[in-house]
Amino acid sequence: MSVSEPVAADGPRAEWQRVRDWAGARMTAVWRCAVVAVRAGLGPAALFCGVLVVGVGAARGRSGDLGRLLFLAVGCCALVVAAFGLGRANARWSRRQAETWFGVRVPERYRPVRPLERSDRGHWWTGYGYHQRRATAQVSRYVNWAVRDPENWRDQAWLAFNPLAAAVTAGPVVVLAAGGLTAVVAGVAVQLVSYPFASGPAEQALLLGSAAALTGLLLASPALRLHTRLMRRTLDPQDASSRAALVERVQHLTSTRADAVGDQAAELRRIERDLHDGAQARLVAIGMTLGTIEHLMESDAPAARALLAEARQSSQKALQELRDLVRGIHPPVLAERGLGDAVRLLALDSPLPVEVCVDLPDRPPAPVEAAAYFSVCELLTNAAKHSGAGQVWVDILHRAGALRITVTDDGRGGADPARGSGLRGIERRLGTFDGVLALASLPGGPTTVTMELPCASSSPRISTSSGKV
Repeated sequence: MSVSEPVAADGPRAEWQRVRDWAGARMTAVWRCAVVAVRAGLGPAALFCGVLVVGVGAARGRSGDLGRLLFLAVGCCALVVAAFGLGRANARWSRRQAETWFGVRVPERYRPVRPLERSDRGHWWTGYGYHQRRATAQVSRYVNWAVRDPENWRDQAWLAFNPLAAAVTAGPVVVLAAGGLTAVVAGVAVQLVSYPFASGPAEQALLLGSAAALTGLLLASPALRLHTRLMRRTLDPQDASSRAALVERVQHLTSTRADAVGDQAAELRRIERDLHDGAQARLVAIGMTLGTIEHLMESDAPAARALLAEARQSSQKALQELRDLVRGIHPPVLAERGLGDAVRLLALDSPLPVEVCVDLPDRPPAPVEAAAYFSVCELLTNAAKHSGAGQVWVDILHRAGALRITVTDDGRGGADPARGSGLRGIERRLGTFDGVLALASLPGGPTTVTMELPCASSSPRISTSSGKV
């Protein structure tokens, strides 16, 4: 009995402690709902005040006044910048709240701002285009990053949607809890002051207020979880769409693998055909000629010497065909000197004057180099055969983890991938490495083909130079 007495004594205390903990957690949840509701309305309220200021300031000026138009333009730009900053701050608040209150981490997936790089021609590369002035390049880089990054647009969507989400989830909880508490306080005050004259209405106010406050306490935690779920769906839709993205990626990889296997089979057939019709036939002919020479050595020496000269010429032709075949598989200059020197050699062999500009800090991986080399070779051949151009420019750059090659000619233009298999073949070759091809060829010219292959530099630094070939 002496052992059970403390347990019996601690039972009511433990129950009272659990009740206090439950009430404290619910009150904390109600307070958090109030914080969510207030923070959700701060950003839109600030933007609304800004719109009012800009609208009133523009309305007070005279019609057609330059100052009025300037004020309106500056005000609109300021509102855009403010919306960007408020959207980022609102998203940061929501992410921090979710991680602090529920341990739910919503990652930030903002794209990094690419550093400015200067090319050998003195232009600034922003990752999206070239600019002659550094200040213009900085503004263009930041604007392009802000507009193109989907994460920034999700921040703006959450800035606009957050007030509605808070009004549906946290708003009713705050109204019920605050209204119920106010009714309870008012009922108690009425009973203390007017008892027993107003005991009936006071008791009703106490009952209704208690019921409303209790409902708000019970709904606070589910409302917060629902608000957090809506926030996560808006700011981090990748979790919801990961399966669809995975299916799309698998389909893309299946397609590119089929293209790679098809191109490899076609290349093997071409090598077999070239060997069978070229070097192999010449080697068979040389063998037959040597057999004839063996029989003529003693009976007809002059004829044997003539056949030896013919066999020597045939062996030289067979050797040249084998060299051409090896060069078509993988040029030795590409393996030994890299993409820049290999393209310069192509420019020397081209019937058109070609200016090559190479800006590669390191050598790309060998498969990427081979794909880029044969793509440039195909483009130079097309320019010489079909464009009617008098000059071709080739720019090879490595920027932000991607090999970017631009081939431009001053020909007649009007190139269309649907009218030939050359550009389609280049596109399939680049697709094996997740590369892309962009064509700009208006009638009358010029024609610009831009190829971009994602890759990381892997080999020691090579020289960077440009010049006419």
